[in-house]
Amino acid sequence: MIRHELVLDDFSFEAGGRLEHVKIVYHTSRIPRGRVIWICHALTANSDPEDWWPEMVGPGRFFDPERDFIVCVNMIASPYGSSGPASVNPETGIPFFFDFPAVTVRDMVTAMAAVRRHLGIGKIDLLVGSSIGGFQAVEWAVTEPDLFEKAVFIATSPRVSPYLSAGIETQRMALEADQTFRKASDLSGGAAGLRCARAQALISYRCFEGYGLTQAEAGDDTLFATRAASYERYQGEKLVRRGFDAYSYYYLCNAVDSHNVGRGRGGVAAALGRIRAKTVVASIDTDCIFPPQEIETWAPFIPGAVYKRLTSSFGHDGFLLETGQLTELLCKF
Repeated sequence: MIRHELVLDDFSFEAGGRLEHVKIVYHTSRIPRGRVIWICHALTANSDPEDWWPEMVGPGRFFDPERDFIVCVNMIASPYGSSGPASVNPETGIPFFFDFPAVTVRDMVTAMAAVRRHLGIGKIDLLVGSSIGGFQAVEWAVTEPDLFEKAVFIATSPRVSPYLSAGIETQRMALEADQTFRKASDLSGGAAGLRCARAQALISYRCFEGYGLTQAEAGDDTLFATRAASYERYQGEKLVRRGFDAYSYYYLCNAVDSHNVGRGRGGVAAALGRIRAKTVVASIDTDCIFPPQEIETWAPFIPGAVYKRLTSSFGHDGFLLETGQLTELLCKF
């Protein structure tokens, strides 16, 4: 897929503030033909779905960039190209840090809609979003209901839950506990806090069964369990090494807390009732962030929506790992 950049002028943010220029990075298939597939990425991913969803996106895969016109936009506040707190403030010559305006999910959708208009796309055949990518997808399907033929919302919700918001706060607390986070002059600030925040998040992304399958100690006579602990440290370090910074993470956590499709629309049920796309809503049986019982409650508010439950030993991360079940679901859809 090809990387592109689009600069949006005079961008106003939902929570207040504006910037003269906001850069949006996005990826598309090389040839604009075939079905238009719009994929919304999750919290720490990027706009190249072949990178983070390789079993689903790529030549010969269900989403084939040689057959479909695939679009994925990098979220505002992500460190992977789009404008955010890690971007250089033209007035100071250093990163914005906390001077960047607060970002909401609706701001992300506003940017995606601008990319859609820039590309001249008048109809999207399939909108797909999982996790926080699902937040964007649901919000967009409500905002422009006549734009989408079909939509698939996987392991997500129309409003941030108290449980998820509590988990997000513990991650912000990890960032704040790092004394370099508020005092840094460069993007290395808060790195230790970011490692901890990522490790905390990973526990909620997986589940008891998954850790038992992959991180159990090798022998019967282990004195101290170390394997799962080592894995947590590795995952925290991995995020830092691949270029994520604590300030982008902090802003994205705040954006998660902004998610509420019912805001200003008469509540969640009324907002979901505006969706016109033929919709499949899928949960994962071991997901503790978006448990099936939550998704089963709101999915019927979407007119004609079909609900499916996927099975996985790996909790919320099943949307990345259970590609066989996802492919089967999408083929039927």
